[in-house]
Amino acid sequence: MEQRRLDALINLLDDPDNTVFEMVEQELLKEDEQIIPVLEKKWEQSFDENSQNRIENIIQSLQFKKTYAGLKNWIGQKQGTQDLFEGFCAVDKFQYPDLNPLNLTLKLENLRKSIWLELNNSLTLLEKTTILNHFIFNLNGYSINLSNPDSPQNCFLNQIFETKRGNPISMSLFYTIIARAIELPAYLVDFPKNPLVAIVDAELAKKVHGSTRDTEVLFYINPSNKGAITSRKEIDYHLKRNDYSPFEKYAEPKTDSLFIKRLLESMLEAYNAAAYTEKERKIKDLLDLFRA
Repeated sequence: MEQRRLDALINLLDDPDNTVFEMVEQELLKEDEQIIPVLEKKWEQSFDENSQNRIENIIQSLQFKKTYAGLKNWIGQKQGTQDLFEGFCAVDKFQYPDLNPLNLTLKLENLRKSIWLELNNSLTLLEKTTILNHFIFNLNGYSINLSNPDSPQNCFLNQIFETKRGNPISMSLFYTIIARAIELPAYLVDFPKNPLVAIVDAELAKKVHGSTRDTEVLFYINPSNKGAITSRKEIDYHLKRNDYSPFEKYAEPKTDSLFIKRLLESMLEAYNAAAYTEKERKIKDLLDLFRA
C-alpha cells in the first residue's frame, strides 16, 4: 500500500462514524505486520481512548494473522522434516508476537553444550538419558508447575526457559527438543493424561524385547516425574489396568505435529479457565489448521 493512502486510512481511525471505521479496518487488515510501526506511532499521538482501542485491536489482528500463517507453514511441511523447536516457537508467538527465536536458540545451545561435555560415544542410550535427566531436573531444576498448574504461561517455551516450569505437555516437548539436540533418538508418545518420551532404536529394542514385542521403543521417559525411566512392560500394565486400548495408540511414538496440537489444546483449556474468550476463539482458529 502506498504511504499516502496508508496515512489517510490511519488518520480516519479517529472518525466517530463506525461505518467509516469498519471500512478503514477492513482495508488495513488486508496488509501484513509491516504497517504495525505506523499504527503504533498513531496510537502514541492519539489522545482518544476509543481510537487507541481500535488501533490496539487492529495491531493484535495483524499479529495473529502472522502467527496463523507461521503455524500453517510449519504444519504444511513434510512429516519428518518439521523442526519441533520451530513449531514450539510458532505457538509462543500467539502470546509473544515480538518473540525473537534466536534468543531461545542461544539458551538451548548453552544447555546443549553443558550436557554434551559430559557425554562420549562409549555411553549407552540409557546412560546418556540419565545424564540428560541429571542436568535438566537436578542441576537446572526444571519441573511441572504444581503451584499454578492451570496458568497459560506453562504453555510457552520462553516461559519454560525463564521460570523452569511448565505443564506435562510443554515439558515433554521441551525435554524432546533438548534430547534431540544431544542426538538422542527421542520421540513423543501420546500417553493418557501425561505425554511420555520414547527412546527409539529398532535393533536394540529387538534384542531387549525379543520377538514378544513388536516395537522399536527401547524405553520411556516421564518428563513430568523428573525423567523417570520405565519399560514397555510397565506401560502395557498401566494401560491394561486402566482399560486403554489399543496399546499401540498410547505406547508408540506419534508425529511432532500431533503434540503441537496437544499444546494448543492445553492452552485452550488454560485460557478457558481464565475466561479469556477472545484468546479461546483464536486458539480454536489455530487448531482448525490441523484439520485442514
